[in-house]
Amino acid sequence: MIVVMSKNAPDTDIDAVTERLKSEGFQVHISRGVERTIIGVIGERTEEVFRLASMQSVEQVVPVRRPYKLVSRDFHPEDTVVNVGPAAFGGKRVIVIAGPCAVESEDQVMQAARAVHDFGLSVLRGGAYKPRTSPYSFQGMGVDGLKILAQARERYGLMVVTEAVDRESLDHVAQWADMVQIGARNMQNFELLKAVGQIQKPVLLKRGLSATIDEWLMAAEYIAANGNRDIVLCERGIRTYETKTRNTLDLSAIPVVKQLSHLPIVIDPSHSTGQWNWVAPMARAAVAAGADGLIIEAHPNPTEALSDGPQSLNLPHLGELVSSLGLIAEAIGRTV
Repeated sequence: MIVVMSKNAPDTDIDAVTERLKSEGFQVHISRGVERTIIGVIGERTEEVFRLASMQSVEQVVPVRRPYKLVSRDFHPEDTVVNVGPAAFGGKRVIVIAGPCAVESEDQVMQAARAVHDFGLSVLRGGAYKPRTSPYSFQGMGVDGLKILAQARERYGLMVVTEAVDRESLDHVAQWADMVQIGARNMQNFELLKAVGQIQKPVLLKRGLSATIDEWLMAAEYIAANGNRDIVLCERGIRTYETKTRNTLDLSAIPVVKQLSHLPIVIDPSHSTGQWNWVAPMARAAVAAGADGLIIEAHPNPTEALSDGPQSLNLPHLGELVSSLGLIAEAIGRTV
């Protein structure tokens, strides 16, 4: 439920409402907007909350019907901005994350990191742990890969986002990276989501291969309910009947999520299309549709990549894409 305070309600009245709720065992989450303060309430005894309507400066008490609460725009009407160093997801700037699918060597990562830096970007991606469909595919370099990413951060001043696949790898990723990615295969790994909720690191939560938007937001709710509100959602394509692309990129998820949730949303045109020459058109379309960011796979030599080479841009193509995105962002009042 939410308690909507009247316009310009004084802090004393807001404090009185929150203290009463806490005294009755409710969890309270305060969202201060430009004109009004909304108090989110989590608990079972809804009749007790409705009684607050008679208190000073309470405008109305509204039930929240959706199963997710903390990530709902009803609870938090203002857009959330998630800061990862200088990168502000959900702000005016469209944040472009770029880098190789997998960390393969120090030289490979440094080449990619230098390009990311030179193109004016601030967030480097790279997989140290790789959950693969085939057990015979390259599984990543683990901690050694994380150390290489950390070296690239120090050399080029970049923030690092990389995936955790289980509780053990989460501990390592939290130590070496700036942002933790939860991949599509782990979107409903609820024990991992709980653990991610207990660390003080921003989270990039990818949509599952066949997940509905509600299921995706409920996964985010697991993280938020365990204490971590710095969540960025990532649409990476879903499985449909179409076979020409690797997955089907659901661009409609951008406006839908922005209506339902206050969390920022980024788009992964690499995994959704599966082919490098389709990445740029879908990236541009995502920016035009209002995405808060992109995560793009780029490799110094995609033909030699150990993972997802066909969908990876080479570094010159990455630079061309970034330049073109600026024109689209400017047209809708944003920057890249």
